[in-house]
Amino acid sequence: MKNDTNDDHQLVIKTEMEDFSEDNCPMTNALDIIGGKWKLMLLNKVREECPMRFGVLRKKMPYITQATLTAQLRELERDGIISREAFAESPPRVEYKLTEIGKSLIPIMDALCNWGDTYCQMKKSIQ
Repeated sequence: MKNDTNDDHQLVIKTEMEDFSEDNCPMTNALDIIGGKWKLMLLNKVREECPMRFGVLRKKMPYITQATLTAQLRELERDGIISREAFAESPPRVEYKLTEIGKSLIPIMDALCNWGDTYCQMKKSIQ
């Protein structure tokens, strides 16, 4: 009996859809920018208190390491979602704000929060 694995004697057919490519899929693009464990929570904190100082953000998110926080903020800045402003003061002060494109995520964050609330309520009613 032949197993389901491919070997050198079996033909492997790969179908390619010209309409779909991971590089141009809007959902993939969006998730590349805002996906991950911390990015939406970071954006929501910056949105709540804008501009948000780095130290305040660090205190409001105690479970994220400083290295991860810095990396996530850099990615969001690179992608044009937030802006970073450093002030030449002692001690140094850095503030983050949502850019215009970042502000366009606010309705999406609101929709996700509403969906999360609804999901939790539905799950409780099932149990």
